[in-house]
This record gives sequence, structure tokens and C-alpha cells, in this order.
Amino acid sequence: MSKESREKKTQIIDKLQESFAKSSVSILTDYRGLSTTEMTKLRRRLQESGIEYKVVKNTLARFATERAGKNDLTSSIEGPIAVAFGYDDITAPARVLTSYIRDSQASLSIKGGILGDRLLTSEEVMTLATLPSREILIAKVLGQIQSPISALLNCLNNPLRGFIGVLQARINQLEGE
Repeated sequence: MSKESREKKTQIIDKLQESFAKSSVSILTDYRGLSTTEMTKLRRRLQESGIEYKVVKNTLARFATERAGKNDLTSSIEGPIAVAFGYDDITAPARVLTSYIRDSQASLSIKGGILGDRLLTSEEVMTLATLPSREILIAKVLGQIQSPISALLNCLNNPLRGFIGVLQARINQLEGE
């Protein structure tokens, strides 16, 4: 193996290791059967959501996952694979990939993934795709936190509203006389 080839592979491993380390979620896919145009469409859809999609050689991917401390993922690296790296919203890569598979009827399949340090099966990735985004989950939690406070405020205001209603009725009664 030439020195240039070895340096190039080292650079690829370093970039992959950085992607695995920085990403909040990494999803492995089997891209066999996708035409070049289908692969281009998929990459565009993923890029629009801020997701990086790389076709990688298994040996290089294994080295990169080991260096990044994602040793659990090495067992899933078999056959031709491409990896979707999600950096912000952990549900976005799974959502885009599953919607692409559903819409295009492509032969793309999800092999598994890793969320933080937790290994995901392909079924868990599909479940991840059905979860609402982080912003929606935060809004729901905040709504649940606010609900008891709003109910307490209503309970405290009801006697005051009743008293104001009685006063207003008396004012109307006195004006009518």
C-alpha cells in the first residue's frame, strides 16, 4: 500500500471518527439497489434537514467507530453501508429516511443506529421516526407544567369573579330604580 493511499485512508477515518463523535444520532442504511438518481434525491432530502449522509467502507467505518468510542456499532457494520449523521434533532434522520423509503418505495433499508451511547435496532429507529421533534416535546412538557398553575389561578379568581358579578348586579339594580 502506498504512502498516499495510507494517508488518504487515515484522513477518511479521522473525518468519520469526528462525525461519529459529534453526531447525536447515527443511522446505518443498506443502500443496495438504489440508482444514482435515487441516491442523489435521498442526499438532497437529508441535506435539507441538516443531515450528513456518507457511503463508507466497512473497515474504515469500524476503525472510526472504535476510535469514537462507539464499539457497539461495529457489529452492525456488514455489507455495503451508508451512514446518516444527525447533529441537532435526533428524530430528523430517522424521520427523513423512513419517509423516503415510504414515499419512493426504494430498496433502501435501515440496519440500525446509535443514539448517544445506546445501540438502536432497525425497529427502534422506525419508532424514533414517529416521535415528535424536540421543540414539540418541550412545548408539551411546559404545557403540562403550566396546567396546574392555571387551574389554581382559576380557582382563586372564581370567588372574586362571583363577588364582582354580585356588585355589578347591585349597581345595575340601583341604576334601574
